[in-house]
Amino acid sequence: MRTVLTGRSLWLDQLSPQPQRPALNGSLEADVVVVGGGFTGLWTAYYLKQLDPSLSVVVVERHHVGFGASGRNGGWVVAEFACGLDKYAAMSSHDEAFRLVRELHASVDEIGRVVRAEGIECGFHKGGTIRFARNAAQLERQRQEVAHEHAAGFTNDDFRLLSPDQTRSIAAADGVLGGLFFAHTAAVDPGRLVTGLAAACEDAGVTIVERTTVESVGDHVVHTDRGDLRARHVVQGTEAYTRDLDGERRRLLPVYSRMIATEPLTAEQWAEIGLDDRPTFADDRYMVIYGQRTEDGRLAFGGRGIPYLWGSGIDPESEVRADSHARVDAALFELFPQLRGIGITHRWGGVLAIPRDWTPFVHHDPDRGFLAAGGYVGEGVATANLAGRTMAELITDADTQRVGLPWIKALPRRWEPEPLRWIGVRSSYRLMAAADRIEERGKTSRLGITLANLLRGS
Repeated sequence: MRTVLTGRSLWLDQLSPQPQRPALNGSLEADVVVVGGGFTGLWTAYYLKQLDPSLSVVVVERHHVGFGASGRNGGWVVAEFACGLDKYAAMSSHDEAFRLVRELHASVDEIGRVVRAEGIECGFHKGGTIRFARNAAQLERQRQEVAHEHAAGFTNDDFRLLSPDQTRSIAAADGVLGGLFFAHTAAVDPGRLVTGLAAACEDAGVTIVERTTVESVGDHVVHTDRGDLRARHVVQGTEAYTRDLDGERRRLLPVYSRMIATEPLTAEQWAEIGLDDRPTFADDRYMVIYGQRTEDGRLAFGGRGIPYLWGSGIDPESEVRADSHARVDAALFELFPQLRGIGITHRWGGVLAIPRDWTPFVHHDPDRGFLAAGGYVGEGVATANLAGRTMAELITDADTQRVGLPWIKALPRRWEPEPLRWIGVRSSYRLMAAADRIEERGKTSRLGITLANLLRGS
């Protein structure tokens, strides 16, 4: 057993040696330039070459493919929007928002199709998500959620409540009063998925340049430290790292999440825990946690630690802070106390991006030749596929239902200047943690619901 405190994720640590792609060497022109070598950018590039192989497509990445959230996340290919259906319905109509969510559901299977077609070995398995209700308030919220989703047109094939026995038959988590099962989720090794996707893009003729810093994005041009890239279309898929582009510091809020991975568990330990069909798992506390059973028999588990750094900061040293990782350990062993003493082999962190209205978006400005997508609020593995596919269709003028979905809209409004956003975000997270403590004592708290709605701009 070894403990890795360098911030390198399990997924990236286990990768076979990757190609050393060159940096940009002077200015060039292309049909499409994609900024960001994560899921958003690579899915866009992949579908562009599927739709029109004649297009010249260049992906530019500051570090290496999958450096950001795409190589550090929890491996949930989950078809959910953090804001839910109702906010998109308010922008358009219930039917249009429902169609958008169904397209996201279908994206999970679409990723599975591409994985099979391209021979990407990434442990993709569609086992759904189980969310435990571990106190009365969580149980009541789950009942209300399922009733709301069914009223919106979804069925038990999408969302269903579980009895305590049904929940425990899936996973032997501690203190379970019931649960909720959501069908449209797969578990995956995101490191192998993102690098396999990059290889598929290159096989199709996409050029990927790494170790090239994008400084700003303009009309039909991307300015880098190694030359300018000019194109008919520019796609920005930079998520939390949008804050590094000139003038974009407050566009998306970078928020930290932290993860651990256990050593491989024995067959006896898995027989005690369950998770046989590899569902992703969480409970319904406000301070989000998330986990999966990996293909090689570990538990990969994460949660929110320190939520936000002053000035939209991104600090690699904070990704391995012992105090915040200790909270992740405690949450895992609270769920599965039978695992106390198990070896932890990896600890890492990364940043996700939150838009001011908590609403993931696709943006298209044809006059500027500019497209962007992001703001996934930690649910980007599936959502980035739908975004990339949609942007590729917008660029190629494809006549599909996706090009009219209601998340294609203006860029999100900017977050407040400091110190307002630091005070607001930090205070809100502390209050939500307090709401969790109230509910753990068996009391009902409206505090968390109110704060969650405020954060989402509801």
